[in-house]
Amino acid sequence: MSELTTPVQPFPPQTAEAPTFDPKTARTAVASGTFGTALEWFDFAVYGTLSATLFPALFFPSFDTNSAILASFATFGAGMVARPLGGIIFGALGDKIGRRNVLMFTLILMGVSSVLIGLLPTYAVAGLIAPTLLVVLRFLQGFALGGEATGVQVLVVEHAPAAHRGLFGGILATGSPLAQTFASITLTGLAMFLSKDDFAAWGWRIPFLMGVLLLVVGVFIRRRVEETPAFKENQKKAAESIVPQERALAVIAKRPGTVIKLVLSWAASAGLFWISVTYAVNYLTKELGYENSITFGLLLVANLISIPAAIFGGKLSDRIGRKKTFLLGLALQGIAAATMFPIMNSMNYPASVAIIAVALCGIQVTAGTQAAFFSESLPTSMRYTGSALGMTLAGLIFGAPIPFIAAWIFQNTTNGTVALTAIALGLVLISVIATLTLPERYKQSLHEEH
Repeated sequence: MSELTTPVQPFPPQTAEAPTFDPKTARTAVASGTFGTALEWFDFAVYGTLSATLFPALFFPSFDTNSAILASFATFGAGMVARPLGGIIFGALGDKIGRRNVLMFTLILMGVSSVLIGLLPTYAVAGLIAPTLLVVLRFLQGFALGGEATGVQVLVVEHAPAAHRGLFGGILATGSPLAQTFASITLTGLAMFLSKDDFAAWGWRIPFLMGVLLLVVGVFIRRRVEETPAFKENQKKAAESIVPQERALAVIAKRPGTVIKLVLSWAASAGLFWISVTYAVNYLTKELGYENSITFGLLLVANLISIPAAIFGGKLSDRIGRKKTFLLGLALQGIAAATMFPIMNSMNYPASVAIIAVALCGIQVTAGTQAAFFSESLPTSMRYTGSALGMTLAGLIFGAPIPFIAAWIFQNTTNGTVALTAIALGLVLISVIATLTLPERYKQSLHEEH
């Protein structure tokens, strides 16, 4: 029977939980995962915002204004390009040697790369070396995040009690909006209390250098996390079996349809996220004339509003299923995509905050569901790699090009908002169709092979 028509089965009593399940370990795992996710998305959020505002002048001053913005967004995309590579390599390692050790390495790599960005010389000091090093470090950031973002989801979901996998995934998903909020607070504060010259000279470095303290705390917490029961059980079965273990990347050969559907289901969330938090910043400041402090404040409020949506999405998916909850998030994203630019063009600040909050809430509802939804779609031996490919390829194909494409559209057309709205709505439609074709297994054990 195909994976699309496999009926949902109730938990068999003897396999509903791994025998080594421990509530304390599960709580430690979700705390570690949430903190690590917040650390890594904080760095991405800061870079995403600065790539739209300050970095064109600091690292690409020899370009004209439009070309500098395009070049800055291209370096932003370098991190997204690296994510699938990181997802493949770290995913394969995580499925083979375990989730915990791989995730310790990705956390350290991400933190070190971010600190080094904070120490970079600008173009005025180092010439072409500056943007070159920036691209290299952005690549390393994305490489680490490609392994971390999904790996920590698998770690948390495999540690979670069966009836609350969605909730634990939802708590983990708050790491991203928390990071966005912290990034907005940091950048808003710096923009308010520093002059423009001081912010451009050294103030922008502070968020990246803060990664030292965050990294130390993150490593301390993560060292206390044990390997997951599901992975231990899978390793035990593999050791007792005469059948060879699955090779790395077996998911590509054995579950290509599932991987493609996961990629497409995440297309809207990946694309609309960067429209909302990266290009919207550029549009509000460059096209509508908002001050940086006002724009950062708008994102801060919108992210604060969206944080509970991740937990709501995860908890709701434990009650009504992953697919229905995921589709609810996509519906909110469709509403936001259709109305975002008309509302922002009205120059109504509260309404602009509200519509970006709707977009982010829709994204967080899907994000709160996604960890469990993706994990349940794949067997233990392929879970890390397959989930990582689903998220990172969606980010590469549908997320990374968005700021660049949006900048090009607005520079070369007279109906830029209409074109970008059409792209966003198209992504929502693609994700809805893909979600409908994925299996629903929220009532099945993770220890059952599909």
